[in-house]
Amino acid sequence: MKRPKFLDRELSWLSFNYRVLQEAKDNDVPLIERLRFLAIFSSNLDEYFRVRVASIRALLDLKEKSQEDLKFSPELLLKEIHSTVLKQQQEFGGIYRNEILPRLNENNIFLVKETDLNETEKTFVRNYFYDNIIQYIQPILLVKNRIIPFLKNRCLYHAIKLVTKESHISREEGKRIKHHYAMVEIPTDYIPRFIKIPNTGKEHRFIFLDDVIRLCLPEIFPTHFIEEVYSIKLTRDAELYIEDEFGGDLLNKIRKSINKRSTGVPSRFLYDEQMPKEFLKFLKDTIKLSTDDLVPGGRYHNFNDFFSFPNPGVKELEYTPLPAIKLSHVESYKTIFEAIKVKDVFLNFPYHKYDYVVDFFEQAANDPDVTQILLTQYRVANQSRIVAALIKAAYNGKKVTAFVEVKARFDEESNLMWAEEMERAGVKVFYSFPGLKVHAKLALIKRKENGKSVSYAYLGTGNFNEKTAKIYTDFGLLTEDKRLTSEISRVFSFLTGNKINNSFKSLLVAQFNMRDELTRMINHEIDNANKGLKAHIILKLNSLEDKKMINRLYAASKAGVKVDIIVRGICCLNPGIKGLSENIKVISIIDRFLEHSRVYIFHNNGNELVYAASADWMKRNLSRRIEVAFPIFDEEAKNTLKDIISIQLSDNAKARKIVKNGELKYKTANDSKRIVSQVEIFNYLKKKV
Repeated sequence: MKRPKFLDRELSWLSFNYRVLQEAKDNDVPLIERLRFLAIFSSNLDEYFRVRVASIRALLDLKEKSQEDLKFSPELLLKEIHSTVLKQQQEFGGIYRNEILPRLNENNIFLVKETDLNETEKTFVRNYFYDNIIQYIQPILLVKNRIIPFLKNRCLYHAIKLVTKESHISREEGKRIKHHYAMVEIPTDYIPRFIKIPNTGKEHRFIFLDDVIRLCLPEIFPTHFIEEVYSIKLTRDAELYIEDEFGGDLLNKIRKSINKRSTGVPSRFLYDEQMPKEFLKFLKDTIKLSTDDLVPGGRYHNFNDFFSFPNPGVKELEYTPLPAIKLSHVESYKTIFEAIKVKDVFLNFPYHKYDYVVDFFEQAANDPDVTQILLTQYRVANQSRIVAALIKAAYNGKKVTAFVEVKARFDEESNLMWAEEMERAGVKVFYSFPGLKVHAKLALIKRKENGKSVSYAYLGTGNFNEKTAKIYTDFGLLTEDKRLTSEISRVFSFLTGNKINNSFKSLLVAQFNMRDELTRMINHEIDNANKGLKAHIILKLNSLEDKKMINRLYAASKAGVKVDIIVRGICCLNPGIKGLSENIKVISIIDRFLEHSRVYIFHNNGNELVYAASADWMKRNLSRRIEVAFPIFDEEAKNTLKDIISIQLSDNAKARKIVKNGELKYKTANDSKRIVSQVEIFNYLKKKV
């Protein structure tokens, strides 16, 4: 069978999520962390159905001629997606039931059902129900063809089959009875999903909120007998459908689209696979679902709630913390600006303290010599110290400008809220461009020094977000280098509506020079290989999907260029094809931190070009966004970044090789030292201090 030149994007994403599931079944991963990987897998899959599957299903409504133009069959792709997901979910269930629950029990941690409770525990659970839960319970009667219930997006429900007590007596007398159907929402927005039952000896016993409600259903329906109970959940299309971004008030259109998201069309109806067919058919007809909506699951849904599963105090069940590293160079100065003036500050989160980035803004807000602050915002933390610093700076009379990307999926409302808060404080806020997302991570601070204006900049691969900085690996650079600050100033001029000279010499900026410059650098490696010189490209990306860039990498491979790629998620490049990609090696690292940084390294005949970037190599990043890749000029910082990438390429514990057709193989230690790159990077950076 001929191997495809490009791997399917959607199936490649499922392959990535399977790598997450592999962490959940890895016995070397601490037990509570394995539960969290189940939560990540579940959360990822939920978003996948809300966005990607919903978009593919929308293609089914296209006319036959339009579907032919797609060059793939949405129907066949959906079948393959559902088949793959079903296999993964079955493995998920096996990991949870057969591996994790028994291991929890070995550690005296028990997740019990309502049927496992003794009388004392039942009394506690019923009291808990009346004290904390009953006020949120609103039973919904289901009547086919008469009442169409609205299921909230991603909410959990019990679907219940019941009979009146009078009917129950009639059935005992052999008479035909009528069943009734109802739903009860499980109020996880208000009540914790896992409820601790008072200790009995050394055991730590927890019960799902779902099962607390199961036990108390007779109290909710006092005039009925409960015959069957099954859990259900509906996921809705989460895409923002904005018909025309170029006409009218884009911000208002986005607000209206956000409001419609909660009522989007169904994309997945999860149900307990133990549910009888006639009960499922009743729900399908009553809720007005299609057969394509139906996806079998288990007794419990929303496993992403395992993020909050409580550790009863056993440290060994979680990763040993890696305390944030302080940089002696920065710590030796009174202000962050003094440290930057001496040399660039290169940061790798979450290993280094993110406080240095926060200090950059907080000190600027209070510094009488700072005149202006500019930054981009893509995803903002719920309690953002950085935004608070911008607001304080505005109150202190500084000129503060923020470009807020409102089209950051699932963070639109948060970004709008913070933007409005900043505007009220006097910050000049610019919003999304029509047809374009601003994904660059930039900040510029202007300061008066000796009668002159001096610019300090921050360039990053990740968002200005104190929360995600603790769990995402990203690079950041604090610098006074005029080669960078002058060009960052031009990027902000563009973002604030000014025409600019688009000849960037240092930065790679999508919409201006990024794609052309990346192509030029790949071609230069090809030329060097053709001359018999050493040629090497190293890429670290979240996703690799852009076919034009993949074709250039194939051309490089055919010319003899060595290509090493570290990709976390989607990889549409098919490595190891003889005569096409045999010189390309691809690995993926999944570990305790989410690999989020992007790095491009070109050998350049020994004078290496090293970039950190906000941009993946996807068509959307290179063609429909404002992205920035920044060169690392400082030799110490450049060597540090290269060493970190080298450690990752040598990972033989958490790295998977992506081989033919997207198949996965673990890189194994064999007789060599076991290298967990994230731990090794922490140790490396700690030693450098």
